[in-house]
Amino acid sequence: MSDLVTANRRQAGLTALYLGIFAMVWFSVPAAEQPLRALLVAGSIVALLTAVLGGVLSSRLRGAGSPRDRAADRPYLLIVVAEFVAAGLGAAVLVAANWSEYVPVLVCLVVGLHFFPLAPLLRDPLLRPLGAALCLVAAAGLVTGLASGVSAGLVVGVGAGVLLLAYAVQALVRGYRPA
Repeated sequence: MSDLVTANRRQAGLTALYLGIFAMVWFSVPAAEQPLRALLVAGSIVALLTAVLGGVLSSRLRGAGSPRDRAADRPYLLIVVAEFVAAGLGAAVLVAANWSEYVPVLVCLVVGLHFFPLAPLLRDPLLRPLGAALCLVAAAGLVTGLASGVSAGLVVGVGAGVLLLAYAVQALVRGYRPA
């Protein structure tokens, strides 16, 4: 197997690991009654299994293939730090304004936006549509929360969880597919 194919498979495993974990977290955000609660738990379990399989794949390919692109480490770190700062400060402002029910909306928006600069850095153009879809979920959560009795956190938690899990599973399939 070529170094490029190995590196791409390892990256797919890491993507499945990280996004599987974050999908599990998003599925735990909303408070829901049965039967939706059971579906959220099932989604969390599938997300956890996806993350584990992604971790296994990436660890099996560790050290194989081309060396890690260290030039991307600093921009990656800056993007992630900016994401956490924006989400944290925004959440603090929303809580101070007594709008804490919209914190998941803000976090989902920030997460969606952070995929745009990550797409070229990680050489994964499909992160752009994922980012756009997460921004749309954040908008849907905001509108639903403002216009109805449905919790914004429920809409965003389910939507973000489904999107991240779907992307993680897609990466996992791509990573395990024979070369």
